[in-house]
Amino acid sequence: QEMPRLNIARDFPAPQRVCLFAQHPDDEILGSGGLLQHLAANGNPILLVHVTNGTQSHPDSKIYPPEKLDTVRPQESIEALKALGIASVSIIALDLTDGNVFAEQEKFHQKLAAVIQPNDILVAPFIHDGHPDHEATGQVVATFAKLHHLACYQVLIWAWHWAKPADSRIPWHSAVRVDVTDEQLQRKTEAIACFKSQISVDESTGNAPILSAQTIARISQPWEVYLHEPTF
Repeated sequence: QEMPRLNIARDFPAPQRVCLFAQHPDDEILGSGGLLQHLAANGNPILLVHVTNGTQSHPDSKIYPPEKLDTVRPQESIEALKALGIASVSIIALDLTDGNVFAEQEKFHQKLAAVIQPNDILVAPFIHDGHPDHEATGQVVATFAKLHHLACYQVLIWAWHWAKPADSRIPWHSAVRVDVTDEQLQRKTEAIACFKSQISVDESTGNAPILSAQTIARISQPWEVYLHEPTF
């Protein structure tokens, strides 16, 4: 409750483009569904970067084999953005290998050099978020941002599932809060529901949904938290 609030108009000036990195299609909504709505209202150009297409989310599934997920999950992301009421987001796919982003960091960095523009503001997952692809994405983007003197924000996603109150593994001194209104939260909830592949039982394997009701509840709070260290 005492965490400082992020000032969107001041910290994300409208002419500047915001590049949001989703290591799998859905992480942009789970972590930043509220921020995305604020940015759209603020007039920021938005580039959504899918680092992978999340093709390994359903091992041994006959319903969601990798080749199907390769198209299903990006399409779910498009539908989710529509549910947020955002129509002007540019989307690119880096086509790195789901589950293997750490091993492809050099390729990742090269792709960033071709995509990122001077003065872009970067948003990526926390470098210690608790999922290897999240952490690899966060580390590559943070390193790139530091090298090129770009503003970079790290969003907590899976950290909410393992962190304890005042957890010392999270640098709370650099944390800022984005408040999510009731209307924005409703849209975020509707957007999460667009990821059918992630919220449904896999009847071919009997596996539970990737995103359980408890998981969704944890990231459906009326706030989002970002870590930000001054670049200069």
